[in-house]
Amino acid sequence: MSISLTKGQAISLEKTSGPKLAQVTMGLGWDVKKSKGFLGFGGGGGSIDLDASCLMFDASDQMVDQVWFQKLQSNDGSIRHSGDNRTGAGDGDDETINVSLEKLPPHVVTLIFTVNSFTGDTFDRVENAYCRLVDASNKSEIAKYNLSSSGNHTGQVMAKVSRKTGEWVMTALGENSTGRTFKDMGASITRHL
Repeated sequence: MSISLTKGQAISLEKTSGPKLAQVTMGLGWDVKKSKGFLGFGGGGGSIDLDASCLMFDASDQMVDQVWFQKLQSNDGSIRHSGDNRTGAGDGDDETINVSLEKLPPHVVTLIFTVNSFTGDTFDRVENAYCRLVDASNKSEIAKYNLSSSGNHTGQVMAKVSRKTGEWVMTALGENSTGRTFKDMGASITRHL
């Protein structure tokens, strides 16, 4: 059963029964808003290149690695990106980041997931945007967070997954920011560590 998260809400990723949660997938999906054409009839919406990234931090809040469209796998192999989707076309997740919680090095205590408009289009042009966390072992959705919001922002800090007293906790962040990649969003990211 999936939980629909609201901004700031946190949930434990530990299963109450069955095997321990070992692998999760963060999915990102979006569509381009259809523009209103002549006399309000639909026109083409074009395409928008949104990019999902996962940033790995240690207990000192230092970034130790990152996974994004220019680096599809973490140095230790625990996190893998599906590759760059430049349009958002089609149903389902447009980009995914697979995380092996069991393989994450012990010094990695926080993962921050971001989304950016590489083309610089604002989220005013995006609809049906979401991030979701899926149990990779059985493809069941654990939680989903709606990212669609009007505004002139070009980036968003989506979610945080962190180790708390031996268990993994996901927090929906949904903080609007600006930047074509996560590298442009420093302060928006570090305030959540």
